[in-house]
Amino acid sequence: MSTQAYSRTTKTFHWLTALLVIAIIPLGVIASDAPINTDAEIATKTWLFSMHKTLGVAVFLVALARITYALTQTKPAPLHPDRKAETLLAEVVHWLLYLSLVLVPLTGWIHHSASAFAAPIWIPFANALPFVPTDPHVSDLFGGLHWLWSKIMVASILLHFAGAMKHVFIDKDETLKRMTFGKLTATAAADHGKSAPFIAVAVFAAIAALGSALGFYTTAQTKQNGPALEAAASEWTVTDGAINIAITQLGSTVKGNFGDWVSVISYDENGTGTVGRVETTINISSLALGTVTQQAMGADFFDQGTFPTAVFAADILRNGDTLTADGTLTIKGAAVPVSLPFDLTINGDQAQMNGSLTLDRRDFTVGESMADESNLGFDVMVDIAVTATR
Repeated sequence: MSTQAYSRTTKTFHWLTALLVIAIIPLGVIASDAPINTDAEIATKTWLFSMHKTLGVAVFLVALARITYALTQTKPAPLHPDRKAETLLAEVVHWLLYLSLVLVPLTGWIHHSASAFAAPIWIPFANALPFVPTDPHVSDLFGGLHWLWSKIMVASILLHFAGAMKHVFIDKDETLKRMTFGKLTATAAADHGKSAPFIAVAVFAAIAALGSALGFYTTAQTKQNGPALEAAASEWTVTDGAINIAITQLGSTVKGNFGDWVSVISYDENGTGTVGRVETTINISSLALGTVTQQAMGADFFDQGTFPTAVFAADILRNGDTLTADGTLTIKGAAVPVSLPFDLTINGDQAQMNGSLTLDRRDFTVGESMADESNLGFDVMVDIAVTATR
């Protein structure tokens, strides 16, 4: 690369990146706005998101290769170094583009890895990034950054295009030709300013700080949509615990949990037969289920607006060393017999319980529009862990 033109390799990187970005931006918008009322619509939305994510990983990898190569080359000098403000603006826009080509797909990739969204990336190694936990708070943070910083990318592309058109139709110089494969007649020799990359970094940092101030990093996954359940008097008081669920959507496991629930527990550790009673009320709005949380609240699924709570009421039975909670689970007004086997360890006044079971969503009229398992599996895995004090 000379001070006059870019090399063929750089030009190839530039136009390949441009094609990928031109495809990925409308795909993201269309995927986000696509409806999810039927199996076919869900399949289409998932396909669009998968394409968007896969191209995003491709943009990230191409951008890294492009930047790595550019660091070994001499960048052509500005054709109009005397226009200091215009030259600085152009270089800031270039740096905003460089940063966005790395940061926007990277934040989207982390958001995907941290969330429990079923739309897969079509690159085998890309679906789970090392050291990125499946955590709604991490997902929200990077999802928010992805959305905000993508606006910097779009603005930078528009400014970059406007600048190129100015050079073609107003200045009538060879700035654009430097990035095409034509011959040049102009020469230039001037150093680039050193402030542009720092200004670009400051823009990204300022937008990130603004997003934090406006609450962009806490979405429906980590917000509780309804009032918290009130504590109830109980012989055993729950001090810690988790109600985790896992569903299968489009062949991928989507994990989630209910963050707000209360239990009233009585238990006689020395008895036999019926040795206790448990009644657990679950706040449906406290469900975090990755990026399908809002969908799960809808009328075809949990119908949270009509049925804000689910209730498990059961007798605790002991048969030798085997413990089960036999009773009913009521979701969406459907009371279904449920038997929950569990392990229990009691140490003084502290108890630790762990149990799991598999439910069939059809028993509770959840996902009735999905009559088969092509989009949403019938089985729902439930894992429960409770720590309680006498």
